Amino acid sequence: MNDMTPIQTTLKDWETDQEVRWCPGCGDYAILKAVQRTLPEIGADPARTVFISGIGCSSRFPYYMEAYGFHTIHRRAPALATGAKLANPELDIWLITGDGDGLSIGGNHLMHVLRRNVNMQIMLFNNEIYGLTKGQYSPTSRVGTPSPSTPLGSVDRPAQPCAFALGSGARFVARGFDVSKELPSVLKAAHAHQGAAFIEIFQNCIVYNKDRFEDFAAPKGAEDRQLWLKDGEPMLFAKGTKGIALDHQNLCLKVVDVIDGDWQAANVIVHDVKNRSVAHMLVELPFGAFPMALGVLYDDPRPTYEGAVETQDEKAREGKVPDLAALLARGQTWTVS
Repeated sequence: MNDMTPIQTTLKDWETDQEVRWCPGCGDYAILKAVQRTLPEIGADPARTVFISGIGCSSRFPYYMEAYGFHTIHRRAPALATGAKLANPELDIWLITGDGDGLSIGGNHLMHVLRRNVNMQIMLFNNEIYGLTKGQYSPTSRVGTPSPSTPLGSVDRPAQPCAFALGSGARFVARGFDVSKELPSVLKAAHAHQGAAFIEIFQNCIVYNKDRFEDFAAPKGAEDRQLWLKDGEPMLFAKGTKGIALDHQNLCLKVVDVIDGDWQAANVIVHDVKNRSVAHMLVELPFGAFPMALGVLYDDPRPTYEGAVETQDEKAREGKVPDLAALLARGQTWTVS
């Protein structure tokens, strides 16, 4: 939990002796290092930290973290993570899933952990492909994606993970990508949030979907294609020469030019992480016409599920003395000789 007493660790304290078995160049390596760098900075305790995953390339994550962990079965990680949190609310739980594990067979479980608002960090690695099972198209694959299961190209419209999270009632929604230097700050914000914190992380699959995100993640020209959101700051990109404003007539967002740094004259929106309506619009922005919205899109805490359960249990126990023997002998009993 976020109220735990911070302890001092280093990145090395979070590394295991297990050989990291992802394909050379996989984006998962960068995400692993980002997490291992972040945990010492937030004072996390390995003895009270748990990584829980489902099935997929990303779900090998618990093997590589020097903490407690469960590598569960397809789609069930949210259910197991919920049980662990209810059994011991003091645990700091990180749920690791992917676009296939979390949004196809596991979509229902992911929805419920978000709507219940169980206090944990949920990292969804989105590589827009099924990597572990050799490159079939996934729920987030773009239209036209060729794969063994769609040799002529996918005709499915892709799911939007952040839109799914908002629609499921998530109170914290963020985006980042594997090699971004901003990813640790996003993870810190997620950890500081009390409740279910959902982070979509775009992840390069070097074998089956190589460079899928280079259209916005490539370093050259990134300032023109990335909109990094900061609470209380104007939505500016392209070195401050462009911004995002509200089209009041059509009730949608639009790109505007910013002249001489006067973003106020251009009516550029100041990012408010508690504005759910704008968060919905940001996650639906069509890339190309707009930059990719990254960072914390929405952050508006509410009481957690495990907190509500504990309060309910305390009320049920008021004025009662725990006596298992009396409970078992209650009502009619028989003695069998």
